[in-house]
Amino acid sequence: MSKKKKIIATTAILLAILVSFLGGQTFSKYITEVVGKADAKIANWHFLVNNQEATTQTIDLASTIDNETLADNKIAPGTSGKFTITVDGTGSDVGIQYDLVIKNETTKPHNLFFTYKGQKYENLSDITRITSGTINSKDTEKVRTIEIQWEWPYERGKSEENIALNDRQDMLDIAKFQNYKFDLVVTGYQLAPNENPAI
Repeated sequence: MSKKKKIIATTAILLAILVSFLGGQTFSKYITEVVGKADAKIANWHFLVNNQEATTQTIDLASTIDNETLADNKIAPGTSGKFTITVDGTGSDVGIQYDLVIKNETTKPHNLFFTYKGQKYENLSDITRITSGTINSKDTEKVRTIEIQWEWPYERGKSEENIALNDRQDMLDIAKFQNYKFDLVVTGYQLAPNENPAI
């Protein structure tokens, strides 16, 4: 082989090595860029009832009474009061559906009634059916307050006969029932994204 052919062959080999090296570098960088770094953040879940994580609240009407004139804070005809349930989704990145259910309810005096948003109800279960609600993920205010008032009127009825019947019922209830209480269970569920258009 002539000297000129050796130089050409050597140059060709060096060029092949150089091209192979540069091509490998380019391929290596391309793979690195494709793999990249994955960083998926998980949405926060935050649900409180009356500033506690426990969702069962035992409500004892004697502890919510407005009238301070009765001994031992017992409820009786002529007493009234109110209790408040605060549902707080502050800090939650997802939408929340919350439901209220009454459990372990003791026997209610017949003439005791409840008021919610200006409407009177004979039973708490009638109220809990309409107090369920939604806190959307993008809501600026994520606190819902549910205030329920109760009253056991001193005299209930429009006629003297009706009032007399209710008075007799009150006396039976006072003799029979020592206290009236119940558990109010508030449950929060994460809304699926397609159920929460604000996400």
